[in-house]
Amino acid sequence: MIPAHFPRHVSLVDVGPRDGLQNEARPVDAADKIELVHRLQQAGLKQIEVTSFVSPKWVPQMADNAEVMTGIQRQDTVRYSVLTPNMKGFEGALAAGADEVVIFAAASEAFSQRNINCSIAESIERFRAVADAAKATGMRVRAAVSCALGCPYQGEVSIDAVEDVVKRLLDIGSDHIGIADTIGVGTAGRVKQVMERALKHVPMAELSGHFHDTYGQALTNIYGCLELGIHTFDASVAGLGGCPYAKGATGNVATEDVVYLLHGLGIQTGIDLGKLVDAADFISGVLGRKPVSRVSNALLAKRAHPTT
Repeated sequence: MIPAHFPRHVSLVDVGPRDGLQNEARPVDAADKIELVHRLQQAGLKQIEVTSFVSPKWVPQMADNAEVMTGIQRQDTVRYSVLTPNMKGFEGALAAGADEVVIFAAASEAFSQRNINCSIAESIERFRAVADAAKATGMRVRAAVSCALGCPYQGEVSIDAVEDVVKRLLDIGSDHIGIADTIGVGTAGRVKQVMERALKHVPMAELSGHFHDTYGQALTNIYGCLELGIHTFDASVAGLGGCPYAKGATGNVATEDVVYLLHGLGIQTGIDLGKLVDAADFISGVLGRKPVSRVSNALLAKRAHPTT
C-alpha cells in the first residue's frame, strides 16, 4: 500500500541517450541511438533527453545530434528534450524540432570557474538569451542545478547557494528546476533539506531530482524525495553514464532500478519494466558490456535460466 503522503504516479525522464552516451569513450552509431530512443518510448517513457547541441570539439559523441533527432519516429505523447548551452545550440535544437531545451548552472563557484571559466551569475546570464528564444518559440525550458549536494573541487555546497541558483534560473524564465547530485555524494537527509528549500520557490510539479549512484545512495535519495511528494526524476537506462569526477564509480541511477522501486511501492509510472530491460539489454550489447543496473542483470539472468 502506498504511504498516504507519497505520490500515486511518478514521471521519469530518461537521460541515457544524452547524458549517458556522451560519456562513452568510443562512438555509438546514430542508428543505435535512434533505436534506443524508440525502445524507450515503446517501454512507456514519455520524456526522453535525446542529445546535445554542443560543439563536437568538446562532446564528439553528440556530433550526430541533428541526424538522431531527424531519425526518430516521434510519438505525440513523448517530450523530446536536448541540451543547449548557447544560442548556436538553441538554433540547432529549434531546427531539429526539439520540444524542450535543457540548461544548467552549478551551485558551486569552484565548479563553474573550473569547467566553464566564469562565475555562476555569468553562466546564468549566458542562458538568458536561450531561455528568451525558447519562450518566443513555445519551447519549454528545463534547468538543472548541478553540484547541488557537493562539488569535486570545493567539497560541501551550502543550501543557500543552491537556493540562490534556483531563484536565478527561475528569474530567466525556466519552467522546470532539477536538483542534481552530480557526483553522487548526497544522502537522504541532506537531499530532503535541499528539496524543501527549493520547494519554497518551485511548484511541486516542476521540481525534480537527478541522482548519481556513486556512493550507492541514489534510490535512498529518491525515496526521501517521494516522502516529500516529489514525483519527477531523471534516470538513465542501463545506468549509462560514468561519473567523471570519481574515477571508476558509477554514474546516473538506472531507470530499471528506479522503476522496480516505484512499482514495488505501488506507484504508477506507465512504464513496462520488461520492455525497459529489453532497451537496456540492447544498448549494453551495442557497448559490449553488461548493464550497470542490478535489476536488469537480475531479470536478464532469470530469463536466461528460468526455473522449471
